[in-house]
Amino acid sequence: MRTGVRLACDVGKARIGIARSDPRGVLAVPLDPVKAGENSASLVRDIAIEYEAIEIIVGLPISMSGALGAAAEYTQAWVDQLSAVTEIPIRLHDERLTTVQAQRGLHEAGRTTKSSRAVIDSASAVVLLQTCLDSERSSGLPVGTEVRREN
Repeated sequence: MRTGVRLACDVGKARIGIARSDPRGVLAVPLDPVKAGENSASLVRDIAIEYEAIEIIVGLPISMSGALGAAAEYTQAWVDQLSAVTEIPIRLHDERLTTVQAQRGLHEAGRTTKSSRAVIDSASAVVLLQTCLDSERSSGLPVGTEVRREN
């Protein structure tokens, strides 16, 4: 199992939810989301540098049928921006149902959908990252698809 902090991003049109792992790669915790916009990729890069992240995992919103829709295209365009501003390895990972799981957890903690809006993106990033950490720990292999940079 690789050691080092991982960062995960749940890309939305209003906010980029962010989570980080502990240095051993065991536990995911939420960070404050970043406002989506033209400098959001640079802000995420700065957070990754601050935590000395060894990789950034970005949730790819694939539909239940497996198709890539408008949200996936938006995410892939954002990943292109991120890969242009950092050398930190980036992986895309299927994020189907992470928001549903995050909302369920927030609801069980007594939060309403309305009161969850500001934290749902980072909660979704936590679900994504924890799933990835658990999978890597059990298989010994990195999850997702590595983003290749164009030279």
